[in-house]
Amino acid sequence: MRQISADQFKITYSTTLKEHSTKIDLQADEDTVKDALKDVRKDLGDWQDTLYAHDKYAVLVCLQGMDTSGKDSLIREVFKDFNVRGVEVHSFKVPTDLERDHDYLWRHYLALPARGKFGVHNRTHYENVLVTRVHPEYILGEQLPNVTSLSDVNDKFWNKRFKQINNFEEHLAENGTLIFKFFLNLSKEEQKHRLLRRLNKKSKNWKFSPGDLKERKLWDNYMTCYEDAINRTSKPHAPWYIIPADDKPTARYLVAKILHDSLTQLEDVVEPELDSEIKAEIDSYKAELNNE
Repeated sequence: MRQISADQFKITYSTTLKEHSTKIDLQADEDTVKDALKDVRKDLGDWQDTLYAHDKYAVLVCLQGMDTSGKDSLIREVFKDFNVRGVEVHSFKVPTDLERDHDYLWRHYLALPARGKFGVHNRTHYENVLVTRVHPEYILGEQLPNVTSLSDVNDKFWNKRFKQINNFEEHLAENGTLIFKFFLNLSKEEQKHRLLRRLNKKSKNWKFSPGDLKERKLWDNYMTCYEDAINRTSKPHAPWYIIPADDKPTARYLVAKILHDSLTQLEDVVEPELDSEIKAEIDSYKAELNNE
């Protein structure tokens, strides 16, 4: 099976999405890829136990991608071997009235993982420079004091919002949150295939929404916004990874492998030592229990 490294997918330079394929050949059949995922996700789950005991870092995993790019199933398969206390998943949909009465980052702050835990965000704070940029009229619903018409949602507005997002992530990183941002790079043709599957397979009908077709017509707009967002916000402390997503098992393996290989490089994440006084009395504790 072909060896991969996180650096192959990490964005450290100005790029275009056209430079990145939606497919990758791992030189292995599907069963081999699935077995490799099982191995790496078990190791990742074991590492999370150590992270929990260490209690100094949190891990934030951000997943973005077009409809049908496989975010839900990726979360299910990659984090399957985690202790449930160690991972929290949040899916961000259309903001509620309460959320709109706060700044746009408020609901994302509330969902941040505590130290020792993974937080997985299915759609993220980047929706606020993606969907709202494709549909700037949504910004008017935020009731911002200096935005009264669409003419106010201009380049200056977006520059400020990107600065706020970069500051938000920098603040998190400086306070112990390890940030990974994955863009599931799906081709338009594969999306068509997956939407048709939702329509053709009765058990998948519930996933389909006519809105999916409306957003599909705006594909090029979304790609432009994704490209700009990735280039503006991929930083050493909060990198973007562009993941080929036309094949779901491959995408899941790549995300798990990148997380595992990157996180296990942190040499300071170790289980804490027992207090010296407790350690000195271990034999007596054993004897007390055995003599009950």
